[in-house]
Amino acid sequence: MVPFTLLGSAQVTLIASITLITVPLPAIQHEFGLDQGELALLSSAYGLTFGGLLLLGGRLADRLGARRVFVTGMALLAAASAFGALASGPAVLLGARFAQGVGAALAAPAAVALVTRLHPEGRERARALAVWGTLSVTGAVAGSLLSGVVAAVLSWRWSFLIPAVVAAVTVAGAARLPSAPAQAASPLDWPGALLATVGLVVFSHGLLATRADVVVAGLALSAGFVAWQARAAAPLLPLRLVRDPRRGAALLVVFVTAAASATGTFMLSLYFQQVRGMTPISTSLAFLPFLLVVAMGPVSVRFVARFGVRRVTVAGLALAAVSMLLLGRIGPDTPYAGQLLAGLLIFPVASGLAFSGATVTALDDVPPVDAGVAGGLVTTAMEVGPTAGLAVLVALAGARADAVRTSGLSAAGAAAEGYGFALAALAPAFLLAAALVAVAFPRSGPRPVPEGPITEGVTK
Repeated sequence: MVPFTLLGSAQVTLIASITLITVPLPAIQHEFGLDQGELALLSSAYGLTFGGLLLLGGRLADRLGARRVFVTGMALLAAASAFGALASGPAVLLGARFAQGVGAALAAPAAVALVTRLHPEGRERARALAVWGTLSVTGAVAGSLLSGVVAAVLSWRWSFLIPAVVAAVTVAGAARLPSAPAQAASPLDWPGALLATVGLVVFSHGLLATRADVVVAGLALSAGFVAWQARAAAPLLPLRLVRDPRRGAALLVVFVTAAASATGTFMLSLYFQQVRGMTPISTSLAFLPFLLVVAMGPVSVRFVARFGVRRVTVAGLALAAVSMLLLGRIGPDTPYAGQLLAGLLIFPVASGLAFSGATVTALDDVPPVDAGVAGGLVTTAMEVGPTAGLAVLVALAGARADAVRTSGLSAAGAAAEGYGFALAALAPAFLLAAALVAVAFPRSGPRPVPEGPITEGVTK
């Protein structure tokens, strides 16, 4: 397996593992007798450790060598997934889910660092990153589609066996990845790592549990992390990486697009099953248009080559706003072959363009010494976005449904109205991000990407 394909397969698997257990959750709940709180914790455990440890994982990749940390993370993911598949009780299953997230937090930023090491500069690097930018949303789509098939055809335990097999194959092929010596640098910033990890975990948990006091505590810890980074001799996250307005705008694009992708899939899954009465496998089939994102890697490369990252990113965000407005018009009897299908077709194209342009810009001109932590920063935005988006938009959907229900609307109609209102609320967020990109991104963008098929340098 060529290096870029191996790393790309790992990235898709890391993101797919977040949603692979979404549809099979009722079966897990029935087998182990879990209540709603325990089920919510099981669902969010992977994301909590994944998002909370990404910056630490990125800095470990920089300090210890990206290939070593990548292999360690994927091996941990394989072992944890195997334990989850064989779990005899809920405690083992929950522990496996947390451990999966730890492995992903080590592997994901190391994979980005390895991609930048394969293509250290110039046009091939930009082209590789444009393709890389579509892989996370590809993973999210793959996880959502596979989860329905797993729930309908196989045991929920296959939701853990699939990433175990892919991770094991990836570890077996890791010898083909570029090696990098450990850096002889100052000691790791453990206080910063603790503040970053605990702050993100507390903040995310507060959002998921709708606890304002916990959210405030998480924000306070995160503020403490920023203050510590400003004075630390060897910071976990050099603040110069986030002071660049281009990079800040790119991270916002990743955050908003990831939030919309995860929240849209979540709400539409509930809409199809609860409002329309569709089966899990029919729900998965309804999301088939999202597979368009698989083609967006090479398409985005050509668009970036011709129009530059600024125009491509703005166009992707504008199309995403259109998609959310279309999906926001759903009702209890909305035909699938109409505005609903149009929204489902437009969004993967839009998100592919937005992710590609943002990823190229976020990682442009990052020195090799910071490649791992920069990759961790991008993936952190991608992980925190869905958590924050889900918490805010679920609250909006619930409030809207309660408001219209008092007017005599049926339960199904109120639920559809709530979901549509929350999805439509994402449209102004995308337009705001597009305006920020238009101002912050340079008109010329990073170095142009040559047109033509992806060359050997990107696929090896």
